[in-house]
Amino acid sequence: MQLEIITPDKKLFEGEATGVSLPGTDGSFKILNHHAPMVASLKQGIVKVDTAAGTEQFTIKGGIVECGDNKVVVLA
Repeated sequence: MQLEIITPDKKLFEGEATGVSLPGTDGSFKILNHHAPMVASLKQGIVKVDTAAGTEQFTIKGGIVECGDNKVVVLA
């Protein structure tokens, strides 16, 4: 799936990912390839991105995530 993690200052990540773990306001969750469309709010925490090369981590202070058509956009 295509993943973008965007902050007001810069784009933290853009590329292909096999999964992304997110700190949702109602609890942590993971989005995998071909996930059903959704929008969720995020709290402060760590976003873990699984790629073919390994795992990357980013700290966010909150935001929202939108998922659809095998594309995930995190606005943090």
